[in-house]
Amino acid sequence: MEGKIKEFAFGIAGGTVAAIAMLLLGVLGTLGYYTFAAETMENMHYFFTLTPIGILLGMIEAGLVYFVFMYLFAWTYNRCTF
Repeated sequence: MEGKIKEFAFGIAGGTVAAIAMLLLGVLGTLGYYTFAAETMENMHYFFTLTPIGILLGMIEAGLVYFVFMYLFAWTYNRCTF
């Protein structure tokens, strides 16, 4: 199993980082910092807004999307290594 990535753990790590980033962006956007980035996230994510429930929903959405992407990345990596 040398050189292999644990797909589930990799997905959880990616999803967690994405959710934390969304939280920071939401809080900073609410405080008036990084408003362009927060506005861009509102346009790119279905549920993200600069309200407490919107930030929470954005965190969940980002976490799930990044979990899937990172899981698939690790799965593909493991299939490509010999």
